[in-house]
Amino acid sequence: MIKINFKKDKYRESRGGYSRFFNVFCHHCDTKILTYQKDGPGELKRMYLDRIVTPENLAKLQSLPIKNVENLICTKCKYIIAIPYVYPIEKRKAFRIFAGAITKKITK
Repeated sequence: MIKINFKKDKYRESRGGYSRFFNVFCHHCDTKILTYQKDGPGELKRMYLDRIVTPENLAKLQSLPIKNVENLICTKCKYIIAIPYVYPIEKRKAFRIFAGAITKKITK
């Protein structure tokens, strides 16, 4: 089992210092898509690229220009989960999640 540490930065602190990890699954076929660090309370409407923990190929997307990041697609059923964009308030690269495209479970 791999030990994953929380990223501690200004974004986590601005959301009250509260974080948890989610396993994110495709809602249509229940395939695991990724592990994500969610900071603060509220719904999961977007996933910042710098908070994607696994798999490795998705975790490395934060270093690419946003125009080179492709849609997030389920590897099994090919359903489009999310599209890349820059969140304008914080100017951070993220995936905008389509409503009803994912299910999530808190992991430790």
